[in-house]
Amino acid sequence: MESFQTIAIFNFPHEIVVLRHILDQEEIRFFFENEYIISIDPFASFAYGGIKLKIHPNDFEKVQRILDELNNNLKIV
Repeated sequence: MESFQTIAIFNFPHEIVVLRHILDQEEIRFFFENEYIISIDPFASFAYGGIKLKIHPNDFEKVQRILDELNNNLKIV
């Protein structure tokens, strides 16, 4: 886990639900840093620097494509 790098940062736990499902299905190694503390206290998100998506460097390009697709196709109101 030490070699994992941050590829994206989210402010609230509801923003990572769909992404978690996709990453699980693609069998990509990942974890969300600060996820649990921010789910307990959402107002502390900015104090902790948000929920950081950490991935293995070998999966960087694949995850970047997934994030780009979500940004282009998933519009949350």
